[in-house]
Amino acid sequence: MSCCGGKIPAYGARTGGDRNVSLEKRLDQIIVHHNRLSEQLSEGAGADPEQFVRLSKDYAELSPVVACIEELRAVRQEAGNLDALISDQDSDPEIVAMAADELQQIHARLPELEQRLRIMLLPKDAADRKSAILEIRAGTGGDEAALFAADLLRMYQRYAERRGWTFNILHGSDTGLGGFKEAAAEIVGEGVFARIKFESGVHRVQRVPDTESGGRIHTSAATVAVLPEAEEVDVEINESDLRIDTFRAQGAGGQHVNTTDSAVRITHIPTGIVVSQQDEKSQHKNRSKALKILRARLYDAQRTAMEAERAAERRSQVGSGDRSERIRTYNFPQSRVSDHRINLTLHKLNSVLEGEALDEIIDALIAEDQARRLAAEP
Repeated sequence: MSCCGGKIPAYGARTGGDRNVSLEKRLDQIIVHHNRLSEQLSEGAGADPEQFVRLSKDYAELSPVVACIEELRAVRQEAGNLDALISDQDSDPEIVAMAADELQQIHARLPELEQRLRIMLLPKDAADRKSAILEIRAGTGGDEAALFAADLLRMYQRYAERRGWTFNILHGSDTGLGGFKEAAAEIVGEGVFARIKFESGVHRVQRVPDTESGGRIHTSAATVAVLPEAEEVDVEINESDLRIDTFRAQGAGGQHVNTTDSAVRITHIPTGIVVSQQDEKSQHKNRSKALKILRARLYDAQRTAMEAERAAERRSQVGSGDRSERIRTYNFPQSRVSDHRINLTLHKLNSVLEGEALDEIIDALIAEDQARRLAAEP
């Protein structure tokens, strides 16, 4: 989000001089910029469709911030008026008592409004608005891990449906037993990445497999990676940097599933990233899907490199984002889901796997992230 040529400053950031005066000036700048965007949209910015879309997004993102600023200022103004009334020795004692009661209610509201504004003005991740590429890989645990990977894929699919997002499976390497060795999906919608980016990491399951006659609990794991979907403007891929191999698609057990070389393997030579795609019968469609995943991985690698330069800030966020970090345990015997990063436990495993209660975990992760970043403000 931009404001007067730059990013909106974090609430309370110091730029010299009196902190409160400086903050009020920045809030004034936000309102001025919001008004300017409104004028640009009404004065024919639609002549350029791309500019109209960009301005509309900026305006929509700023609107709730401006509404919060105006509400906060109105409440402060009301508090000032009540203070003046209470201090006026000529005021009726009955009216003073009513004003004092009202002022107490306002003082109770102010911290909540100020906190809401502080959160709104935290620096935004430029990728938060984007759709996402979801990658799930079975880890330790053999067939049981592959079945758990399939469970996770269905969980995110149901969650996406509940939020009105589009869920498209890009790739799935099934085991023939209902599980997935690995799978990738595209989740399309406004702000998808912001909601599910904290799902990256190792997810662990504890349950009794159907094949276990002794009733012993087995522990398996699957790795989830959430990548912001990259557009061509985000990542430029040179054809000369790609090695593209074609081969016949194979199914479970290694048998060929068609007679043409429709499967595609793309190697990005500078980074060594390899993406294979064979789900479509058309080589062109497989190539397009593979490039979509490759672009997302390259974009994620660029973002990770940039974040590494801000390691101190990164450590203040929820989790490290490390793909090897065990973030959550799904315990079937106890119907329990535990997120280890925030010490949150829910005894509603089925509801989480149905996508119904997943928001409870995600909301808690986002709130924790916001609290840590607020605490890290200068």
